[in-house]
Amino acid sequence: MGHAASEFMPVSIAVLTVSDTRGDAEDTSGHYLADEAKAAGHQVIDKRIVKDDIYQIRAIVSGWIADESVQSIVITGGTGFTTRDNTPEAILPLFDREVEGFGELFRMLSYEDIGTSTLQSRALAGIANHTVIFAVPGSTNACRTAWEQIILQQLDARHRPCNFIPHMRKK
Repeated sequence: MGHAASEFMPVSIAVLTVSDTRGDAEDTSGHYLADEAKAAGHQVIDKRIVKDDIYQIRAIVSGWIADESVQSIVITGGTGFTTRDNTPEAILPLFDREVEGFGELFRMLSYEDIGTSTLQSRALAGIANHTVIFAVPGSTNACRTAWEQIILQQLDARHRPCNFIPHMRKK
């Protein structure tokens, strides 16, 4: 079977915002990702905010990985270079396979907007238990870059020559 289908297949997505300071009202990045996922025809089945703590992040993401209704997870925040940015450390051990090219492509695209500051982005992606996980910076502009230029296409079964739909658990 090929890696592209002829029709759109909605994906069940969970969105996680990692922040020590944002509540729901200030969560512009999480709302952006959830709204764009819905606008694209996907189903957002959960959306949460968690403190930037390795074990709290890992607990929520682990729960979603084990949840058969979740096909993809999009995380915003905690990917910077400060000591309080723990998303990569929280989720890397959970991956069955890392998607190395995601971070590279994100940083290449971000270079156009923020120049060499993109070096401090630790955006990453991977697959765990047939769940595709993307982790992007907390700024809404960074979420827009990741969603519009990478994630949207990779969660679309029609995208050729390949996308992540064949690697996800079936609904």
